[in-house]
Amino acid sequence: MQNRSFDLQTKKNNKVSNTIKPFLDDNFLLENKTAEILYHEYAAPQPIIDYHNHLPPDQIAADAKFENLTDVWLRGDHYKWRAMRTLGVSEKYITGDANDADKFQKWAETVPFTARNPLFHWTHLELKRYFGMTGLLNEKTGAEVYAQANAMLQTDEYSTRNLLRKMNVETVCTTDDPVDDLKWHQAVKAEGMDIKMLPAFRPDKAILIESEKFPAYIKSLSAVTNESIESFDDLLDALKARMDYFHDNGCRLADHGLEQVYAAAFTEREVNVIFKKRLAGDPITKFEAEQFMSAMLYYLGCWYSEKGWVQQFHLGALRNNSARMMRQLGPDTGFDSIGDWEQAAALSKFLDRLDTEDKLAKTILYNLNPRDNEVMATMIGNFNDGSIRGKMQFGSAWWFLDQKDGMEKQLNALSNMGLLSCFIGMLTDSRSFLSFPRHEYFRRILCNLIGKDVHNGELPNDTAWLGGIVKDVCYQNAKNYFDF
Repeated sequence: MQNRSFDLQTKKNNKVSNTIKPFLDDNFLLENKTAEILYHEYAAPQPIIDYHNHLPPDQIAADAKFENLTDVWLRGDHYKWRAMRTLGVSEKYITGDANDADKFQKWAETVPFTARNPLFHWTHLELKRYFGMTGLLNEKTGAEVYAQANAMLQTDEYSTRNLLRKMNVETVCTTDDPVDDLKWHQAVKAEGMDIKMLPAFRPDKAILIESEKFPAYIKSLSAVTNESIESFDDLLDALKARMDYFHDNGCRLADHGLEQVYAAAFTEREVNVIFKKRLAGDPITKFEAEQFMSAMLYYLGCWYSEKGWVQQFHLGALRNNSARMMRQLGPDTGFDSIGDWEQAAALSKFLDRLDTEDKLAKTILYNLNPRDNEVMATMIGNFNDGSIRGKMQFGSAWWFLDQKDGMEKQLNALSNMGLLSCFIGMLTDSRSFLSFPRHEYFRRILCNLIGKDVHNGELPNDTAWLGGIVKDVCYQNAKNYFDF
């Protein structure tokens, strides 16, 4: 469907040279013929394995439909929320009590001001790919876009599963706490849904001992395992039991969202004393917290290797910077930023201990601070041992870096320091069912980088060979890497 009232080819209104490319045409981000061939013939047809996201499993299991465009597109999207706040939009129209139509209109009014922010590209890609709308969203077009999209969202074509099918999604891995019962994953598996929906193990709440919610979380873990957790050994037993449960339900990945990896020296006796002190409400020192977290990461890492899982580490986010808004709205509402922790030394020590003991699982490292690109790109090379192709992975540009500049820098660092051809590619890391054009965005950027090298004489003009690399990075490497 093409919405003529939003036609992007506005030559009658804009006197521009014929040499200027139209916005968001078929060759968007592709700067030469080689890039076009690599994208259209090799990258675009590949299915999507989205091995890390925050999609709600219950909505997929129910094949839910959305009430309106605000419901599917703005709710929970802290990228958009940050932009609206920057523009001076009242919180009433972001997370407040304004009606959904007014909230969407405020977003439409914001979009023109997002020029050169990735939101401008993502917004129009998503409107085009999901709704066939080929025009610009702004204050004048907002009401019409909202009405037309809402009408489409009421049809079965726009259920959660069909939104995934529109983007050729083969597998999604959700992010799940050890206490989750995984009933929605079980329901989908029993039904035999054509799209794989698998859980991923996220035990951070059992690791972050300094959190004020830590004691309450241990109680919830005790409740779900029906075992008293009074010692460090009890905690390990409970987590091991939950890992077994997750494994039986198709889980093959773990994920950690930490400021940094911890690798302080510890003994089990020391960690047990620290754990009991914390449960009793007694204060612990910063070093004691690091000892505890180091022990947890070590034992979990050993188990991941034992089970043949992949471990992921998302490192470097400085979360919940606004105490006022944290009190008002809670976490994950758009008040996080890039942190500047030192990463290399502790990460090397952590990986080296597991590697020395032959207990290092397949590992994906993601950095949020771009200064760490080369750190991660070289760190993975320290622990590739020839046992598995691309065992250690420098993960795709993440969060604040998952835009054109960030993706290019990640791809260039990986190419310079490692093997791009072994890379397992993109993921959405999103809570939105409309976020999957980010895979297209990544694929176009990848193909353009390679295409420019060909046209500069830096790579041979062999599209079949280069196309094979593109197919591997977009799909086949991930297919082979994960035991799904």
